Amino acid sequence: MKAIYLVKKGNPETAFEIREVDSPKPGPGEVLIKSEGFGLNYSEVMARNGLYREAPPMPSVLGYEVVGEIVEIGEGTDQKWLGKRVVGFTRFGGYAEYAVTGEKGVVEIGDMDMGEATCLATQGVTAYYMAYEQLNLFEGDRVMIHAGAGGVGTLLIQLCKLKGCEVFANAGSDEKLNLMKELGADHVMNYRTQDYQEVIQKILGEECLDATFNPIAGKTFKKDFELIGSGGTVVLFGGSELSGGGFFKKLGFIWSMGLMLPIGLMMRSKSVVGTNMLKIGDNKIDVLNRCMREMVALAKEGKIKPVVGHTYNHTEIRKAHDLLESRKSKGKIVISW
Repeated sequence: MKAIYLVKKGNPETAFEIREVDSPKPGPGEVLIKSEGFGLNYSEVMARNGLYREAPPMPSVLGYEVVGEIVEIGEGTDQKWLGKRVVGFTRFGGYAEYAVTGEKGVVEIGDMDMGEATCLATQGVTAYYMAYEQLNLFEGDRVMIHAGAGGVGTLLIQLCKLKGCEVFANAGSDEKLNLMKELGADHVMNYRTQDYQEVIQKILGEECLDATFNPIAGKTFKKDFELIGSGGTVVLFGGSELSGGGFFKKLGFIWSMGLMLPIGLMMRSKSVVGTNMLKIGDNKIDVLNRCMREMVALAKEGKIKPVVGHTYNHTEIRKAHDLLESRKSKGKIVISW
């Protein structure tokens, strides 16, 4: 089979190699998926830049999700999975024509579009877990979504609107602002030309946000913390502000977030929540499976519409990584075989 290996850090032009290797074999409780394609996630950009501590040692095959047909099962795996078309989580190994995962890491999708199905794994489950499991949002709650035109952001907007929330969202171009409006965002901001904190404070007056969803961290964290009120929560699920920097940028990133004491959170009745779906998959696989089943059901019912912004052939992996890192992409970036 073909597999895309990360062989060195840095520029995607030199970081990846496409190799011919033996297909993996499913172990007990596992399935083997013949992949139609897979999706990109920003953590893979971080891994390529040497900034993702969970990444496997090189040479390695990245990738958290695939869509395809189950062609082989391991000992003790339910026979019902053979021949099923699924979306599946992978704990790396997704950048390959065949991938192995546990049977609780897959959900049947029928004839769903391949690109749309990839949206519902890593990014869809992250959005659902944050908005529907970590938080209990109510009608009228005010939420801020960073990178609202991205893979997680486009789904968060829709999930929060299903809850009846008032949604603030930012992105970096007018085209992305239009997309966020189409998805239901009530207030949109261009972070390249506007200070989102000032815009939101002007709109809210004396009121505050109930939640923010932040994949950037760094200096945006303090702004978010000031914007939430009593009972509010900042949900951190990434650190993209770290991208493209060395040791001193890391120090600046940490310094810009400041020091936070638990007693201060209690006195102000504010919360900070961290989200890492890799850890949820490792330690609470039933939660991951439940979230993915719910996302697939919502998509099939037409209650959410996954946004596929760009589709590339596997030979264009370098170009796809470049686009994702540039922050010019919309929705999900999908790679087909």
